[in-house]
Amino acid sequence: MRHLKNIFRLGVKELWSLARDPMMVVLIVFSFTFSVYSASSALPETLNKAAVAIVDEDDSPLSLRIFSAFYPPQFIPPERIPIEEGDRGLDTGKYTFVLNIPPNFQQDVLAGRSPDIQLNVDATRMTQAFMGSGYIQQIVMGEVSEFVQNYRGSSESPVVLSLRFRFNQNLTKAWFGALVQVINQITMISIILTGAALIREREHGTIEHLLVMPVTPMEIMVSKVLAMGLVVLVSAAASMVFVVQWLLHVPVGGSVALFLVGAALTLFSTTALGIYLATMARSMPQFGMLIVLVLLPLQMLSGGNTPRENMPEAVQHIMLLAPTTHFVELGQSILFRASGLDIVWPSFLAIIVIGSVFFGISLARFRKSLVQMA
Repeated sequence: MRHLKNIFRLGVKELWSLARDPMMVVLIVFSFTFSVYSASSALPETLNKAAVAIVDEDDSPLSLRIFSAFYPPQFIPPERIPIEEGDRGLDTGKYTFVLNIPPNFQQDVLAGRSPDIQLNVDATRMTQAFMGSGYIQQIVMGEVSEFVQNYRGSSESPVVLSLRFRFNQNLTKAWFGALVQVINQITMISIILTGAALIREREHGTIEHLLVMPVTPMEIMVSKVLAMGLVVLVSAAASMVFVVQWLLHVPVGGSVALFLVGAALTLFSTTALGIYLATMARSMPQFGMLIVLVLLPLQMLSGGNTPRENMPEAVQHIMLLAPTTHFVELGQSILFRASGLDIVWPSFLAIIVIGSVFFGISLARFRKSLVQMA
């Protein structure tokens, strides 16, 4: 009971210390609100409201058909402009794409002469330029093919591919971005909070006060892990309810409670990792540099941003030692595919084992650092 009381009192101290640090409070609020919202609504890899202008020198039914084939949200309704305004619109940034349909275009198509259409692109808008060019090519070729054939899908194939999208039928990328961002923020904030708490005590000299008190290194470390983990877990739960489900209207397929249990187990590992990094750094700037070296591989190679199947086989095996890999796997299974404990239990087990190892290593390092300070 004495150990539990010490852990509880030390944990309350950690919460009060965090509450008196306005920058950390702002970071927590920003990470689980504005960061999640921006990751969902501002996806740079998505073509959205691209500005298109069309120079129609043919003025035929086929050119009008192409003109009316650009739909939002990928494109804004195209403008019909004279040919002398095309270059000026690209130079001023008014248009990203200018499509030039030459004279006698429909006549040449029906005659089988394969006429050319000129597409001018503002390549300074790299993402839209790259993706939009492919979209426009598909749109023009599809409309020309349908016009020549006079009806849709005239070519019959002996095999028909029926596509059925599961879990995200409209391929809404905002759903994926919001949930993945919550997973990434849980990892990042937990490492930062625990490491910053230890470095803050060292810089303020309060760690020496703890050394003369009847508390053990185990109690000090457990109190930091529980306190900071609780803050991150409550913040993640609030973000899932108020930001993801209420504000962004992202449907969650599985149990949020089961996901939070997996998050709590992952926090056991990441908070311990934060303490380990803090014992290696002598100041907050050094701790920030260590976070960059550790956090980026954890987030980029865990399967949240890029599927693990696309990575080299050696990287896949190495990242199995990271708790974030299993957390991303169980998070996607629960939130996207409504998986239950009977499916994700291997990920839970892996997180528990990895977390125990991380905690043991961090505790040994923490004890050593306290001895050196004493």
